[in-house]
Amino acid sequence: MAKSKQPFEEDLKELRRTLLEMGVAAEEMVGDSVTALIRQNTDIADAVIARDALVDRLERDVEASCLRLLANKSASGSELRHITASLRVAIDLERIADHAVDIAETTKRLGAEAIYKPLVDIPHFSEIAQTMLRMTLDAFVRRDRKQAPELIAADDEADALYKHMRFELKTILETDPHSVAQAISLLFVAHYLERICDHCTNIAEQVGAAS
Repeated sequence: MAKSKQPFEEDLKELRRTLLEMGVAAEEMVGDSVTALIRQNTDIADAVIARDALVDRLERDVEASCLRLLANKSASGSELRHITASLRVAIDLERIADHAVDIAETTKRLGAEAIYKPLVDIPHFSEIAQTMLRMTLDAFVRRDRKQAPELIAADDEADALYKHMRFELKTILETDPHSVAQAISLLFVAHYLERICDHCTNIAEQVGAAS
């Protein structure tokens, strides 16, 4: 019995490795997209957009692995739940990468136009999102529910920061007509980062579903 399960166990390990690779790529895309915005560097933005193809390929690899594993009759109920949850996690990771592309495309639209104020909240928001992504993916792969309180605290911080940024940017919209286009673009960036945090929360929810 142990021998018949060995290829299955190896496939499970490969699935986890692919998910981790996908998560690292998505996290780097988020960080680089915000770096591109802060530096107004369209070359970095182009590199982020190009990396989306890698994440898409890894998502297809995860899907293929999951379908192969689900067809294995030796899988336990817990393993089947973990495999099904992995499919959902891959979808969230792909969407996180898509939002990083959205931020990179915003950078390209802004170009070298001088930004009306120093960007402080956005890089902080990005750090929160990247930390949440690392924590949630690590918790999922290790099936560890203990990080839940930290994740909830990080998500609360992200929500509060998004609310603050919305208020500040809407104030700009009302008081500085020359900065309206920029404020709208940066409001969208804040929205993309908030959605990234939401996807991290989705991944965290899969920790319990996969147990």
